[in-house]
Amino acid sequence: MRSYSDLFRTREFTPLFLSSCLRTAASTVGGLALGTLVYRATQSPLLTALSMFGPALAQVAGATTLLSAADRLPPRATVSGIALLFGLGTAAMAIPGLPVAAVFGLLLLLGLVQSCGGGVLWGLLNEILSPEGYLTGRSLFNMTSGLAQITGYAAGGVLVALLSPRATLLLAAGLYLAAALTARLGLTRRAPRATGRPSIARTRRTNALLFSSPERRTLYLLLWVPNGLIVGCESLYVSYAPNHAGLLFAAAALGMFAGDLTVGRLLPPRVRARLGIPFLLLLATPYLFFVLRPGAWPAAACVMVASVGFGASLIQQERLVALIPDGLGGHALGLHTAGMLTMQGVSAALAGGVAQLIPPATAMTVLAAASITVTLTLAPALRAGSPATAPRRGSRPLSRSAAGEGGGNGSDGPRTPSL
Repeated sequence: MRSYSDLFRTREFTPLFLSSCLRTAASTVGGLALGTLVYRATQSPLLTALSMFGPALAQVAGATTLLSAADRLPPRATVSGIALLFGLGTAAMAIPGLPVAAVFGLLLLLGLVQSCGGGVLWGLLNEILSPEGYLTGRSLFNMTSGLAQITGYAAGGVLVALLSPRATLLLAAGLYLAAALTARLGLTRRAPRATGRPSIARTRRTNALLFSSPERRTLYLLLWVPNGLIVGCESLYVSYAPNHAGLLFAAAALGMFAGDLTVGRLLPPRVRARLGIPFLLLLATPYLFFVLRPGAWPAAACVMVASVGFGASLIQQERLVALIPDGLGGHALGLHTAGMLTMQGVSAALAGGVAQLIPPATAMTVLAAASITVTLTLAPALRAGSPATAPRRGSRPLSRSAAGEGGGNGSDGPRTPSL
């Protein structure tokens, strides 16, 4: 498949694609609304950051216990079921007076459920598309995710202002339910990709196998840590600019779209292979300028330029493709997604904690410097490894997961505050 239009000639690609777009729009609209609710209730940058990105912390529990299920669950039922659960959970968060602690409980439960969802979703995409079409398909998913985030954050900012955060959460719940229905009606019933019962021991053995290669381990770390720290910067948008957070999120999504388009379709392979580390450095460097506390529009420009660097994920994964053992596509994709989202949650918590002590702009600068340090530390080990090769015959390529679903806890003296 050499063009995006070729992808839609595969019947099941369209419903899977539409369901993913609806989920992304729901998570952006709902995440901004929930972050606004938590910030209004607690005035806490830490709790606001955790409300939007903290549920990803549950991914680490899933990555060590549930990932062997990614190849052993029926794909259609799992994809539609997870979207349905997110819809119901998001609707519950809109209940007036719901304690912030209860909201966090729901978010962590949803994060645990989602921990194997990425492996199921992208493993299903592996089945639907031919091996040579997967990178093109994943690039389209990434770019459309960026557009859905631009639209979602822009619409979310307008809806929160014109309606209310709770009404916006209910709209997000409706989008999740539409995603569930699209997947249920549009996808074909398929048997699980692997047999046997999932188990904690099987999950840990496979994780150990995937980490046994030094080059593969370095690639995973490059996919998780530098961009996770930048997501920590993003978790402070509401605290940095409460009235313009939607603008910053939309700018980030636009930059991500441009980066995925450039990497996925415009750069020739030989050039692309040399740009993984430069793109990661681009991802962090513009955030250093936040130490100057720019206004909303200059800040949005910095964010947009930086987010082009998210295209590094496609570059790193192209090298990772040849290093994944046969038969572990779903698990390997799930490990990548779980590790990525876990690091995003850790970084959001770190960013919020730092912003409790210093201004959010300074905290963003600190995280950006840490991202650059990690990238430069890991880069020599990657260069020392063998160059990437073409995927083995019969193997399926892997690629970067766009984003997770998520959406706070707090206290006000001796009582638990409500939203």
